[in-house]
Amino acid sequence: MVLKLPKSIGLSQHSAHHYRGKVSLLNHQQNKESQDVSLKKQFDVEEVRKDFPILKRKVHGSPLVYLDSGASAQKPKSVIDTVSRYYSEQHANIHRGVHHLSQEATQAYEEAREVIRGYINAKHSHEVLFTKGTTDGINLVASSFGRKFINEGDEVIVSTLEHHSNIVPWQMICEEKGASLKVIPINQAGELNMEEFKSLLNDRTRLVSVTHVSNSLGTINPVEEMIELSHAKNVPVLLDGAQAVPHKHVDMQALDVDFYVFSGHKLFGPTGVGVLYGKEDLLNQMPPYQGGGDMIEKVTFEKTTYNSLPHKFEAGTPNIVGGIGLGAAVVYFDQFDEKQILDHEQDILAYATDQLSQIEGVKFIGTATEKASVVSFLLEGSHPFDVGTLLDQQGIAVRTGHHCTQPLMDFYGIPGTVRASFAIYNNRADVDALVAGVKRAANMLL
Repeated sequence: MVLKLPKSIGLSQHSAHHYRGKVSLLNHQQNKESQDVSLKKQFDVEEVRKDFPILKRKVHGSPLVYLDSGASAQKPKSVIDTVSRYYSEQHANIHRGVHHLSQEATQAYEEAREVIRGYINAKHSHEVLFTKGTTDGINLVASSFGRKFINEGDEVIVSTLEHHSNIVPWQMICEEKGASLKVIPINQAGELNMEEFKSLLNDRTRLVSVTHVSNSLGTINPVEEMIELSHAKNVPVLLDGAQAVPHKHVDMQALDVDFYVFSGHKLFGPTGVGVLYGKEDLLNQMPPYQGGGDMIEKVTFEKTTYNSLPHKFEAGTPNIVGGIGLGAAVVYFDQFDEKQILDHEQDILAYATDQLSQIEGVKFIGTATEKASVVSFLLEGSHPFDVGTLLDQQGIAVRTGHHCTQPLMDFYGIPGTVRASFAIYNNRADVDALVAGVKRAANMLL
């Protein structure tokens, strides 16, 4: 799908040059999907690395090797320039002002929403709600959908793989409503037990809320099958896409998912902004999540009537620059062919797995057949924190701990793991640095 680059989105001249062809061809390419690949920029990881200024810095005297994109991805210069330009030239509050800056900022913000709509292939831009991030989006659905549709004796299904953000909100609403939380078990490889999932689906199930890709293990869940099975029981599905969208395009029409949430900062965009996609009919039935400005149509002391979508769920002044910056991040990421990105990241994953497996004492946690570019491991006899600290001293940034998935760590009987999570800017040299760093840590700790 070819995306429109809004003129007012604030990209630098250098960045706009890369996307000029997309802008001019938008209206002519809507129904010419076969030509999309020819419009994509050839993926070259060494050229991509030049787009990310932070990769030039040193940490503790060594070149930065950033392997923590699963926690937060780095930002290309086009996004940084967009944020800077907005604050330098465009800033004003949106939706309410009649003056020029307000209208310009409003246009940029709403055009960013339209860019995201096109990217995820939602039917309508008002199905794309700006949130603070994945956590906020899940809480919105839990509070609003849960308030409306979950009652005593009902059930909500999650999985053992979930981030705390997709567990705790459902626990809260289930406790409030007298409902039950049901959990899909996994095997030792970190894959869902689909037969158990089928048995959990019943007439009391009100929602299935699962991760698209595990943040701790990289497991890619069979979400298409899960959506089909759930819909056969008239059960809506929410997908936590925080770890999916930085690696692949997601298509709301092809998935037929009811809710989809993701964060901007994991998709090379700003922090404090994210997206909740929801089907229009469901969103229209759900009560507002918060009250305040911009989500109202008319307010009196006796009665308030609410605004239409998407504003009904966007109370108060939003993270304007975050939304605009996220639009710029989507445009940046979408310039590349998806298959080339996936091939590159799978090559990095396979190379890292092979090289780390040759180090004595390394044990992998999560070995699913279908995996995103995440390697989670332990070094025998060493605490993950100690390994991570030694790697940091060499300029290598990894994540250690339970990764906000304590129930998953409990399943494996471990306190946490060392997690290396790769993105489009990582190369084999990064893996070589990680392997050398782990070997050095092993010599010091074992």
